[in-house]
Amino acid sequence: MTDRFRSMHDDGLFIMPNAWDAGSARILEHLGSAALATTSSGHASSLGRLDQHVRREEMLAHAEAIVEAVSVPVSVDSEGCYPSSPGGVARTVELIAGTGAAGCSIEDYEPSVGVLPVDLATERVRVAAEVADRHGLVLTARADNHLYGVDDLTDTVERLASYRAAGAHVVYAPGLTAAVDIERLVREVGGAVNVLTLPGVPSTAELAALGVRRVSVGGSLAWVAYGALATAARELLSDGTTSYLTSSLAPEVRDAAFAAD
Repeated sequence: MTDRFRSMHDDGLFIMPNAWDAGSARILEHLGSAALATTSSGHASSLGRLDQHVRREEMLAHAEAIVEAVSVPVSVDSEGCYPSSPGGVARTVELIAGTGAAGCSIEDYEPSVGVLPVDLATERVRVAAEVADRHGLVLTARADNHLYGVDDLTDTVERLASYRAAGAHVVYAPGLTAAVDIERLVREVGGAVNVLTLPGVPSTAELAALGVRRVSVGGSLAWVAYGALATAARELLSDGTTSYLTSSLAPEVRDAAFAAD
């Protein structure tokens, strides 16, 4: 599975939706997804929490459940790889490999610190990459500047170039939306680039033309699902009607996705 996932990054563009539970993973696989990722924010919401409030053992159990639910490669959103947990980044990546996942990611942001100094972030990537390589995992290194108000593209490009030199197989700057910025990242950093779908992001065809290798959605599918839940519940509780049932998941998709193995 790890070799299969690595080879998917060699040429062209593929879409890697983010599942937040086993059921969503099965539906996404049934609809044709060739690979999936977990989502830390979607997982946290399924536990009734905000993002970055999930313990390492919970993240690992979640990853294992997603991997067991599908037959496609799964990449784990492992936040900052839990540097403060026992064994730190290296142990986290080892444990992720034990779930059967094909890849994982590491962020350069900590809630208590902000965006990390590049030297510290690069060293964490290096440690993660060494373990990932031993297990054949695809390591994605993130520069989170643009999620936290640091709109410095030059710094983002320099960070991702440093992370790639430290061994990251995929680089990722969530929050970039302009084609010119994405093209610069692809051109100056090189290698496999992941782009997060957001309002204003070019179409997948345009991203492919820019040289992007992978597209993910973060927690957006989870929030769309929760939004549909809230809309339906408001109608039921306020009006007592059930027109929301006409837009629910088609039974044939549900039955096929959730059929017993």
